[in-house]
Amino acid sequence: MKTTIELPDELLEQAKHVARQEGASLRRLFEEGLHRVLHARRNTVRRQLNIPSYGGSGLNPGFEGADWSKIRDTIYSEHGA
Repeated sequence: MKTTIELPDELLEQAKHVARQEGASLRRLFEEGLHRVLHARRNTVRRQLNIPSYGGSGLNPGFEGADWSKIRDTIYSEHGA
């Protein structure tokens, strides 16, 4: 199958250089790279975070929809840090 992709000029030049050094085609280099990335992602263990619950009912209403910086600043300001 043929497709068109856009690459940064520098990346394409690096790929051409490697392909020339190895006596390979760009197509072969791209195929190998894509196979490696897909294989690595397939074999990556996705870890489920185990966030403990202490019987509460969720976030304090003052933090609903808040970003992490607000939550963090509040935590540290309450402990005198």
